Amino acid sequence: MTDDNKNAYDMDAKDAEAAAAVEGTETAAESEAAPALDPLEVLKAEHLDLKDKYLRLAAEMDNLRRRTEREIKDAKTYATTGFARDMLGVSDNLRRALDAITAEARAAADAGLTTLIEGVEMTERAMLGTLERHGVKKLEPAGQKFDPNFHQAMFEVPNPDLPNNTVTQVVQDGYVIGDRVLRPAMVGVSKGGPKADAASTTENAG
Repeated sequence: MTDDNKNAYDMDAKDAEAAAAVEGTETAAESEAAPALDPLEVLKAEHLDLKDKYLRLAAEMDNLRRRTEREIKDAKTYATTGFARDMLGVSDNLRRALDAITAEARAAADAGLTTLIEGVEMTERAMLGTLERHGVKKLEPAGQKFDPNFHQAMFEVPNPDLPNNTVTQVVQDGYVIGDRVLRPAMVGVSKGGPKADAASTTENAG
């Protein structure tokens, strides 16, 4: 190696050492300038984060509990819907059988027929009473304003003395179970009278 090359090599080495020294000084200065994290503040931040997660979880669990309670209540209330609807058909048949007996036939009936009639009446009352104990209630729409949520209009009856769309006749009884319609009442409604005052009408579910 010539003297010139050696001198150049020595100069490059010194420059590299100087650069490394300057970089080390800057890194140390930056480390000293960065503030140290306060352990108490770190714990406070972690506490707030955990508290937020806990509150969210508690709210979700409360919503789940309420939803589950509502679903259980609905299941208990409406579990017998299909069965109750089928039993209404049986009740209708009992009522048709009783309505088919004229007043004259009832008056002239012998002891056996009278006992049979009374038995059918008792069966009908017992069936309706059992349905009512399970949340099934009969609608009483006569005289009320027609409500498509609870009633099914079968025909119109001209009557200028009654407000329009007043239920004048019940063809088939309607029922509700809980707050749901089990079967709408089939009704006849008035036509030709003054318009009904919506503010003065009563609830149709009663």
